[in-house]
Amino acid sequence: MTDYVTRTEFEQLATRVDIVEREVDGEKMVTRHVLTETRRNSDDLAAIKTRLDRVEQKVDGVAQELGEVRKDLADVRGRVSGLAATLPSLIADTMRKVLRERDGR
Repeated sequence: MTDYVTRTEFEQLATRVDIVEREVDGEKMVTRHVLTETRRNSDDLAAIKTRLDRVEQKVDGVAQELGEVRKDLADVRGRVSGLAATLPSLIADTMRKVLRERDGR
């Protein structure tokens, strides 16, 4: 059995089909936009990762140099502590020598 469609029903159906077609086209546009942004963001992320790798290398170098500076500082502290411990006797010995020379003249 065939049913006949009235002009009003046909126009309503045509309107609904137009709406669905626009929604599909809109989805395609959104999908394309998301894909484009994803590609752009992945390029940006790759650039950021490259820069971050360089920064990490520099930080590693600075950390290594800081370790060397700490060793040098510990060495200097040790020497200063040793000098501080022996300084009074060095001064006393020097003063005795100077006074002997002065009194010997």
